[in-house]
This record gives sequence, C-alpha cells and structure tokens, in this order.
Amino acid sequence: MLPWFQNGAFPLYLAPMAGVTDVVFRQICKELGADVMVTEFVSAEGIMQADERTRKYTEFTDEQRPVGVQLFGGDGERMGEAAKKIIGWKRPDFIDINFGCPVNKVVAKNGGSSLLKDCPSLAAVASGVARGVGGEVPVTAKMRIGWDDRTINAVEVCRILEDCGMQAIAVHGRTRAQGYSGDANWEVIDACARAVKIPVIGNGDLASGEDLARRKRETAVSGVMIGRAAMHNPWVFREAKRYLETGEVAEPVALEQRWELVLRHCRLAVTSARYGAERHAMMAMRARLMAYCKGFPGAKELRQRLARVESVTEVEDIAAASLAAAALPPSG
Repeated sequence: MLPWFQNGAFPLYLAPMAGVTDVVFRQICKELGADVMVTEFVSAEGIMQADERTRKYTEFTDEQRPVGVQLFGGDGERMGEAAKKIIGWKRPDFIDINFGCPVNKVVAKNGGSSLLKDCPSLAAVASGVARGVGGEVPVTAKMRIGWDDRTINAVEVCRILEDCGMQAIAVHGRTRAQGYSGDANWEVIDACARAVKIPVIGNGDLASGEDLARRKRETAVSGVMIGRAAMHNPWVFREAKRYLETGEVAEPVALEQRWELVLRHCRLAVTSARYGAERHAMMAMRARLMAYCKGFPGAKELRQRLARVESVTEVEDIAAASLAAAALPPSG
C-alpha cells in the first residue's frame, strides 16, 4: 500500500489542474494542509522530445512530497519511456496517468478521457506505463466515471486498472460529457471503491470540511482530491482537517489574510523560473487572481481590474484600495 494511506490515514490530495497547480500553488497548498500533490498533466510526447517547456511542468520541490507527475498520451510504451525519463530527472513519489481530462486537444490525441471509450487501449496504456516504470515508483491513475451518461463504466475501468498494476485510482464523479457542470456522482465513486482492493480517491464537489466528512462517512473512499474549491480557497485543506479532527467549522479567513496570500502568490510567481519576466508572470496570474476574488467585497469590479494587471505593484494597489473600502463604515 502507498505509504500515505497506511495506518488509517485519509489523505487530502490537491487535484492536478492545467494552468493552476504549478510549483508555486502546490507550495501554498502544501503549507495549508494538502497531503499529496500531483503536477499539471504533461505530454508524454513532449517529454520524449526533451521539450524544455514540457519539462518545466514536472518541476517540484522536496517539501512538496509525496508528489506525482501526471502523464497523458495514447501509447503505453512511449508513456512508459517518458515516465522513465522523468524518474531519471527528479524521481517523483509516483507517476499518475491521466484518463480523465475532458479537454478537446487532449481527447483528440486519444488521451485523457477518450480512453474511457476504448478499454483495450486504456489497459494497454496503463500496463505499458507500469511495465516501463518497472516498479521503480508506484503508478496511479485519475479518471472520470465514463464518457457520457449512457456509458458510465467506471467500475469496470477501475478493475482493469487494478489488474494492470495501478496502485491507487482517483475518480472524478462526472462524465466527460458533463465537463464541470451538474453534480458529481458519488454513488458511482463509492461503487468503484468497493469494487477494487487498491485505494480509491474521490473527487468532485468538495468545498468544505462538512463535504469531506460526509463522503468519508458515507462512501468507501480511502482519501479525497480537492480541485476547483482550492483555486479560490486554498485554506480548504486546513479547514477540512480541522473539521475532520474536531467537528468544528473554521472561522472564515479574514480579507486581509486573503490579500496577503494573493500578494505572496504573485511575488513567488514572479521569482519562479516558470514564467520569466514580471509582466509575463503577472499575465499568467490573471486568471488565478480573478479566481481568488470569489466572495471578496466588490468582486466583479476587482476581477475587471485584475484582468489587466502587469505588475505586482498594481496588485498591491488594488489590494490596498480593497482593504480601505472594506474598512469604511457603511454610508447612510
């Protein structure tokens, strides 16, 4: 069994999200209580071509361990070779295979969730990676419950993946057709967890400690994976752990603390090797900054301003104005 599931542990994973879970955001979430990290997905072909841009996506720090590098592709043998290259560079704690991404450019290359429609190919990819890695590190998988409502085959897929040597499976409770709409189907996630002997990590609609406690109580999952909720509230990991341990709901994080974290994220992004010049880093941060604003006073106007920032100083000015406005007594 993977060490982070031993002795009754119930790990909280940060879900891999393209353009979001870079080395900086993973650092922030780790500090706030996330147990297991997974990189943004990387193309196996990009790794094989020694593409420097692709390689940047695999970077992590030792403080972020346990951390896995997530691969996507449609050729198990090539993916296995790519995994070996990654292990040679950095030796992650595990390699994760993406069978869940709904994005067209990934699906078009027979990667991500497209493999849910073709179980023999999915099995070939999973076994190819496991064989290529040769036991050097564990191999895990992330998937959706099916391609669409008519083809929900998650239980079958989980059994195939277990037979192919996967050591844990994260299941997002939506179909590819759903994208991120509608509700996650936790009944299917639960059925998956009961169908295999390896750990199943539940993913979908987890935004609070109460959500996690309910899924831990009502399903057979061995851990959970938090994605979109962490984008605007990375404190969710700390809050969830407190709720699981004590049953207490944490006080909302003060606006001042929220802005402190936003500014720290900006400064870390600017000094990261990932983005280069400050202007490029801040342009890459715009979507992240707009996500952080969820629930802020005057969020709509803040998003409009943050969508145009090009420097940390601009964000500092916006933060100062936001805090000053929040401190004003109500008019009238």
